[in-house]
Amino acid sequence: MNTMPTPQAWNPEDRGFWDRAGRAVAQRNLWVSIPALALAFAVWMLWSVVVVHLPAVGFRYSTNQLFWLTALPALCGATLRIFYAFAVPLIGGRRFTTLATASLLLPAIGLGLAVQDPNTPFEWMAVLALLCGLGGGNFASSMAHISFFFPSARRGTALGLNAGLGHLGVALAQLLVPLAISAGVFGVFGGAAQQTAEGAMWLQNAGFIWVPLILASTAAAWYGMDDLPDTHAGLAEQAVIFTRKHNWLMCWLYLGTFGSFIGFAASLPMLVQSQFQHADALHLVWLGPLIGAVLRPLGGWMADHWGGARVTFWIFVAMALAALAALWCLPSASAAGAEGRGGHLLGFLAAFGVLFAASGIGNGSTFRMISCLFVAERLRSADSLPSAQALAAKEGAVEAAAALGFASAIGAYGGFFIPKSVGSSLAMTGSASAAMAMFAVFYLSCIALTWWAYGRRNAPYPC
Repeated sequence: MNTMPTPQAWNPEDRGFWDRAGRAVAQRNLWVSIPALALAFAVWMLWSVVVVHLPAVGFRYSTNQLFWLTALPALCGATLRIFYAFAVPLIGGRRFTTLATASLLLPAIGLGLAVQDPNTPFEWMAVLALLCGLGGGNFASSMAHISFFFPSARRGTALGLNAGLGHLGVALAQLLVPLAISAGVFGVFGGAAQQTAEGAMWLQNAGFIWVPLILASTAAAWYGMDDLPDTHAGLAEQAVIFTRKHNWLMCWLYLGTFGSFIGFAASLPMLVQSQFQHADALHLVWLGPLIGAVLRPLGGWMADHWGGARVTFWIFVAMALAALAALWCLPSASAAGAEGRGGHLLGFLAAFGVLFAASGIGNGSTFRMISCLFVAERLRSADSLPSAQALAAKEGAVEAAAALGFASAIGAYGGFFIPKSVGSSLAMTGSASAAMAMFAVFYLSCIALTWWAYGRRNAPYPC
């Protein structure tokens, strides 16, 4: 069991309590949470790297089947986030983080075993792809857990660090897996090498390489995290968020930020290869997630200092302009296959660099908005008595944690819908122009929503 002392009455808004005991406990939980979340993202994105190598080692899956192996983790992870969002107040953050991290062993070991046999049925591979969605689900519970520990003035920065450094797991997987499969790092314990046209490959290491890290992170969560005694809540107490308009408005905005981040990370290589055929896009796969992940903590910090609505508004302005710039840089449909004739590859990549940077900052600012809105609404409707205000703050924190998880679930569906939109646009017109135009219109709706609900002078809940 956890031997770390945890204050029995958790009130991070009390400056004296925060300076005396709260800060140390909150920071310890944050720094244990970050590597666990990074591993979750790495496992979630494993198939985006593995599918590229399956044909080389003898698997005879169709292109459509390979696409589904890449898409299923996103669908599963987004759906699991809906349930994981409510798990922390029901079970406890320490207990659930330990269980959720340990669950990553299933897809990591299963994938390592399955890829050693080219006769493995596609149906079994699809099950393993769905299990990788466990990593995507962990984000909701992780963010809900950390949100309880920090005062509102520091919550944006803390959530930005947890999410931003956790998102580095995507780039970590896309960088480490190619290195791990090129050598027999586990010796006889890792299985025999597969022979390919380019030499020996240990594709099983794509899964096995994470096993010792998952075990270490599971132990760290069990011994280093805390279950806060006064944050337990039943499902009914959390389900009240479905009656709050902020929940649905912020889901739309978070779909615009995180949905863009994860969706563009999945679709950029396909976009570059299809529209600028002379460009080898494989080496670009990790750059987008890296930019967005590194800048997410900055978004939380900026929102803490200048207000979440103001930062989010200008982020969507930048994303709309970047989407229009990317649209302008695309070659025409007739020229799309002619080695970029009529298009501007460098301008296109620069526009996507802005999209990734803006979505990363927006991820942090929108989460800061969510964490503050529900507390502010409950405090405003409560009596002025100190006891009533304390109860309202606690109830608002529970609702905010549930809303953070639910919004993260809705946002994660962007990891499926954006690539599908791009693919449909390519199939129907031979160009991604229709998809990029649709994304620009969507960002315009986010600009209008942010300004009207939270950013204008007489907004009911400025944040």
